[in-house]
Amino acid sequence: MNNVVIAALAIALGLGAWVSTGDSDQRRASTTPTDSNRPGASTNPVDTNERVTKPIRITKVSYDPPGPDSGSGAHLNREWVAIKSSGQRTRQLRGWTLWDASGNVFHFPQFRLRPDTTVTVHTGDGRRTRHDLYWGMDNYVWNDTGDRAILSNRDDRIIDRCRGERLKNC
Repeated sequence: MNNVVIAALAIALGLGAWVSTGDSDQRRASTTPTDSNRPGASTNPVDTNERVTKPIRITKVSYDPPGPDSGSGAHLNREWVAIKSSGQRTRQLRGWTLWDASGNVFHFPQFRLRPDTTVTVHTGDGRRTRHDLYWGMDNYVWNDTGDRAILSNRDDRIIDRCRGERLKNC
């Protein structure tokens, strides 16, 4: 082997970024501890706050809609979470969950999220469409001063999260 190949191999092994698995490369499994607010949840390899492009991610949370917290259905539905697919394939979200730090959990119904499409999960009641889902809550979910929105897949693996003051634009 020449010195360039040896140096490149040493750097790759030193960083531990990739391991060879035959014909393809795969990222090493994350060793980050499980999120303490969700017993049994697997780890998220990267937090939304690191701004890495993911196939499905939380893009925005409306956690304190304008006006008084009247609790009306219309006002509850101005509290929402936008989830975008930037991947190249349609994803089935049945069995996925969206939850907050207090343990409020939205279970996705049978729902397909198409590529380059956003679905908005509203807190209150409403009629489901290709772009809108409804949690059916009678009370507000997201804390007015900030919260943590967490998206997990059907295997309970954290796919994305957005927390703290960054909730408005994740």
